[in-house]
Amino acid sequence: MKRCLSGALCVVVAVVSGIARAQAPRVLPVTVQGDHFVRDGKPYQIISGAIHYARVPREYWRDRLKKARAMGLNTVETYVFWNLHEPRMGTFDFSGQLDVAEFIRTAQEEGLNVILRPGPYVCAEWEEGGLPWWLRVYTREVRTRDRTFLHLADEYLMRVGKELAGLQASHGGPIIAVQIENEYGSFGSDKEYMEHIHQSLIKAGFGESLLYTSDGADQLSNDALPGVLAVINFGPGEAQRDFAKLAKLRPGQPMMTGEYWDGWFDAWGNKEHVHTDAEQQAKEVEWILGQGYSLNLYMFHGGTSFGFMNGANWEEGPQGHYAPQTTSYDYDSPLDEAGRPTKKFYLLRDVIQKHTGITPPPLPPELPLVAVPAFPLTEWASLWDNLPSAPVLNGTMTFPQPWESIAPSPMEALGQGYGYILYRVQIAGWGKDVLNLGEVRDFAAVYLDQDFAGTADRRLKQTSIAMNVPTGRPRTLDILVENDGRINFGSHLSDSLKGLTSTVTLGGLPIVTKKHGGSPPWKIYSLPMTSPAFIGFWEKDDGVYPTAGPAFHRGSFTLEKPGDTYLDTSSLKKGFVWVNGHNLGRTWDIGPQKSLFVPAPWLRAGTNEVVVFDYSDLGSISLRGVKEPVWSQGGK
Repeated sequence: MKRCLSGALCVVVAVVSGIARAQAPRVLPVTVQGDHFVRDGKPYQIISGAIHYARVPREYWRDRLKKARAMGLNTVETYVFWNLHEPRMGTFDFSGQLDVAEFIRTAQEEGLNVILRPGPYVCAEWEEGGLPWWLRVYTREVRTRDRTFLHLADEYLMRVGKELAGLQASHGGPIIAVQIENEYGSFGSDKEYMEHIHQSLIKAGFGESLLYTSDGADQLSNDALPGVLAVINFGPGEAQRDFAKLAKLRPGQPMMTGEYWDGWFDAWGNKEHVHTDAEQQAKEVEWILGQGYSLNLYMFHGGTSFGFMNGANWEEGPQGHYAPQTTSYDYDSPLDEAGRPTKKFYLLRDVIQKHTGITPPPLPPELPLVAVPAFPLTEWASLWDNLPSAPVLNGTMTFPQPWESIAPSPMEALGQGYGYILYRVQIAGWGKDVLNLGEVRDFAAVYLDQDFAGTADRRLKQTSIAMNVPTGRPRTLDILVENDGRINFGSHLSDSLKGLTSTVTLGGLPIVTKKHGGSPPWKIYSLPMTSPAFIGFWEKDDGVYPTAGPAFHRGSFTLEKPGDTYLDTSSLKKGFVWVNGHNLGRTWDIGPQKSLFVPAPWLRAGTNEVVVFDYSDLGSISLRGVKEPVWSQGGK
C-alpha cells in the first residue's frame, strides 16, 4: 500500500477513489426465462470473451478490458486459479497480481459483466488445470468424492466466496454467472460429485448468480445437472451441429456456447505457431449471434503463462505421449500476446456491431513496443557452486537441504511444486552400460563427475542413457530434472508427481544406498528457482567454462523509457529467464516459441538485469529485444 504524504492528501485520494467506484455502472442480474436470458425484464444476449487476470500484468488489466468493450463485448469471462491463491494448504493469497476482486471491479467500471469460473479445476492449459501441487501430499484422488479432496476443495471455494460473492449482480456487482466445475464430462460421469460442487458454490454464496455447467456436446450428458443451465464448448465449424445436439439434450433452455475456440494453444516441439481462419470464425460467430444464441469467445486475449505455470496435455491414442505447452498463450486470439488487436479483432468487431447495431467505444491508445539492441551476458555462475543449503518447508514440516534418501523421491516429497530437482549419488566404476531412470518427469540431464552424459525427455518417452563409467575410484552421478508442467486435461490428470518417481538402475541393477553404513545415500536438492537472489560465485565471461552446464548467465540492458518488448531467445537452449527478478517463462530450442514477452511494467528506466538459466554450455552469448514475437520451426 502506498503511503499518503499528508492527511489531507489521504482524504482527497479516498474521496476521488470513492467517486470512481460510485460511477461504476450497476449491473442487473441475468436470469433464464424459457429459451432465452432476461435482464431488467427484456431478452438479453451474452456476448463474452475470456481474459485470465493471472496471464496479464495487473497494470494492463484495464487496457485489455477497454479493448474488450471496443470489440463490442458486453461480458468477460475468467477462471480462478486454485494453485495461485492457495500456494500451500491453508495459506491464501488474493493480493497484488492475484487480486481477482479488483480485476472484476475494473471490468464493471468498463461496463462489462463477468462470468466467473472458480473451479476447483479449470484446465486452461494451466499447470495441473489449476489444482495445487500439494494436494498430492494428501491424496491422489482429484475431481472425485474422495473425502480429503472434497474437504480441501470446499475450503478453497468458501474462501473464493468470501472474496467474490459480494460482487454478484444481485449485490450490484458485475458477476452474472458462475460455472460449476469445468468440463467434468470429459473426465468422469459422477453426478454426485458434480452436485457436491454445485452445493459448495451455493454455500460459498454464489447461489444468487446464474449457475451453469459446460462441456463438449458429446460429453454434456456426463455432467449436466437437473434444473441447471447447460452450455457447450466447441471449435470452428461445429456450431450448427453442436447446437442441434444441445437443443435435443436440453430443449427449451437458452442456447449458449461457454467456449468458442477462436484459436488454439502451442506445444513445445510443434512445427509452427498455431494460426486459425479468422474469416471462417467471423462467419460462424455471425451465424451464432444471428440465431439469438449467447457466446463466449475462448480466448479474447490469451496473454502469457509466466513462470512455470504452463500446463501439459497427454496426447491420447496408441502412441500417446506427454506434450507440455509453451509459455506464450497467444492463442491466435483477437488480441495478441502483447495486447494488440489482430485481424480477427476487427472482423469480429464488425460482426458484433452489425448484429447489435451498437457502435462500440474506440480503442484506447496503443501501448508502445520497444526494440532493445543486442547486449551480452557478461557473467556466469555454475549450478554446482550454487546448490542450496537452506531447509525446505513442506506444510508444517521442514526438510534439510540436501535431503538424504536410499532412493530418489519425487519433488512433492520435499515440499516442492515447481522448477528443478537434483539427484546426486556416488557410484562405483562400471564400464559401459545403460542408466535407466524409469519414467522421467519431465526432462532430465545426466552428468558424470559434472561432465555431460546425456538427456532423457518424457515427450519422446526416453527413459535411459548409455553411459561409460570408468572403473577405479567412485564417480559422482548427477541427474537434474525439470518439471515441464503438470498435465491439465484428460485421464492422466491424477498422474502428476514430478522428478524421478521410480527406481534408478545401472546395468539393470538398482542404485539403492544405505543411510547407515555402506554406500553414501542419495542427496536430493530442491531447486524451485523462485528468485535469482540465491545465486552467488559470479565469474566474468571469458568464453571458457570448466563444465558443460548447467549454469546461470547474467547481463543487463538500459532503457530511456520502458516499453513492452519480446526478448529474442533464439541463442538459448533449454531453461528459463528472469528479468528484474520476474520469471518470464521457459526457453527451449525445439521451438516453436523463440521469444519471451516482457511487459513494460516489469522494466525500468535505466539498467535492467537479465538472468538466464540453461542446461547447456552456452559459451559467450547475447540477447536482444524485438517488437514482434519470434517463432521458428520446431521438431519432435
